[in-house]
Amino acid sequence: MAVAVRARCVFLGAPGAGKGTQAKKVAEAASIAHISTGDMLRAQVAAGTPLGAEAKSFMDAGKLVPDQVIIAMVQARIAEPDAREAWILDGFPRTLPQAQALDGTLSGASAVSHVIYFDVPESVLVGRLTGRRTCGKCGAIWHVDNHPTKVADVCDNCGGGLVQRSDDRLEAITQRLEQYRTLTAPLLAYYRERGVLREIDANRSPSVVYEELLNLMQ
Repeated sequence: MAVAVRARCVFLGAPGAGKGTQAKKVAEAASIAHISTGDMLRAQVAAGTPLGAEAKSFMDAGKLVPDQVIIAMVQARIAEPDAREAWILDGFPRTLPQAQALDGTLSGASAVSHVIYFDVPESVLVGRLTGRRTCGKCGAIWHVDNHPTKVADVCDNCGGGLVQRSDDRLEAITQRLEQYRTLTAPLLAYYRERGVLREIDANRSPSVVYEELLNLMQ
């Protein structure tokens, strides 16, 4: 069902909070751009580009890709025609310098209008991430417990093989959550001071979160 959302929105939260799943759903229903830095980086890795090779070493270790690489990529994407009026940023910004750079790039009618914080307990996040599997062919996301496929390790949608991303392994998850606590969590205060922060309890069913999310983005 189509929805009327014209926000310029940042989805903020720890890895596994459900930002990407909800961003895709809202973007499709509202016909607005879903800008996922993770998807863009993984596409570069899959294509074997120099940027992909540089990013892969950081991603495999659960570390953040350097700010200058991500900032340039996002700035170019927001300038494209489908993102000039409304968009959802998923996975960016993750650091205070990234948020400041984004604010420096955008102003007036193009500035960030909403920041949605997806709040999920850390113990739940670990379970979500370690059980997550991604189709290597169509990109669909499954979970070994919460959203399993009919046949183990085979995508229900296209028959492609499922893989566990390197950054969803426990060692990398521990590093990712530590990075989040240190670098990303301070953005809550930054955006709260600007009066654009909204918070949602994302430790509920995706359908309930989605309905509340649409209200928060008005």
